[in-house]
Amino acid sequence: MINKRLLIKNLLAHNSENSFYDKKRQINLSEKEGKAKFLKHICALANSNPVNNSYMVIGVEDADNEIKGVDFFDDSKIQNLVNAYLENPPLVAYENIPFPHLPDDLVVGLVTIQPNKGRTCSLKKGIWKYPAGSIFFREGSISIASEYGRAVQGENHEAVASIEAHSQNNIGLTLDGVFDFMKKHENLNPTYKVFKEYFVVCWSGKKKETKENAFFSRVDIELINEQVKLFYSELDEVSIEISEDLFSILEYVRLGVNDRFRYYPLEEVKIFFKDNATYEIKTNVLFEPPQYEKKTLFHIYNTNEALINKLKNGLKLTPSEEKDLFNLPATYLLCYFNGFTEALEKLEEAKEELKKYNSKIYQQYKDSLRILRKVKYN
Repeated sequence: MINKRLLIKNLLAHNSENSFYDKKRQINLSEKEGKAKFLKHICALANSNPVNNSYMVIGVEDADNEIKGVDFFDDSKIQNLVNAYLENPPLVAYENIPFPHLPDDLVVGLVTIQPNKGRTCSLKKGIWKYPAGSIFFREGSISIASEYGRAVQGENHEAVASIEAHSQNNIGLTLDGVFDFMKKHENLNPTYKVFKEYFVVCWSGKKKETKENAFFSRVDIELINEQVKLFYSELDEVSIEISEDLFSILEYVRLGVNDRFRYYPLEEVKIFFKDNATYEIKTNVLFEPPQYEKKTLFHIYNTNEALINKLKNGLKLTPSEEKDLFNLPATYLLCYFNGFTEALEKLEEAKEELKKYNSKIYQQYKDSLRILRKVKYN
């Protein structure tokens, strides 16, 4: 089994960008340009590697390979994006890989593109400046249109196989991973479980018990064997169920108006552990947005706009307005789910003001966009 942290180190240490490996400081899938460039690279890597995996590492400086990290990206529906735009889409996985020197809220993103069995990948509909039918290949470290590229037939297979072979897990790496997790999360009730005598899952979080259930917030989950991380913020609540071959997480989202907030099931993530030393992660979006009267939402929408205008003009907020501002990302999201399509644009326009004003409110903003991604791609 491949240790993903070790794989990233080996990619960075032994190879500049090439026809099976690309690196990015960050990606932006919230805008058409960023989405289009991401899809172009996926298409190019898939076409240039018909018989072996190819990779994209996100959160690394291009000039000197310094690992800076990016925000945790839990978009399990990224395959849906690939399927929507690409003809003969490859299987694509995005994983969040923790590194010890990074802050708790930053990881390195690892995109794995599985071999496409010789099928040519292309854009089946246009996006940004790339027309439908566009085909891309890798030429050294860049992705280019097919008229300037060339098809390859497995020339990267041996190089990739060697890198993957040198990234295999071992007992030492697994034990180090468990000890590191326990020490780093000692104030958050860390624990672990071994599945199928091979896989080790560690998790921690703040526990809150009700009469019927136990919920957790600020949850970190790591599949130690592969250094793959799942994360849920301080503002989330999740329930966890465990059996002999299953680790299941049910995430809830907090939404409401006028101090009447409640938690709604958002997404269920299940990790299945198999007897042949493999595992599978399946996700299922369960979210059904609550519906409210238009009159109430119009009032909230106008209040939010007034708050943003006060921030732009540097005016002091009252305690009541501070409270409304904290809920602003969630209430804008609620307006959007109830038919106020312009609410999403207003929320994105408020990004810089929220970021400058308060880090906790900005975290609310990022969590709201994360929820939106999950629901939209589903």
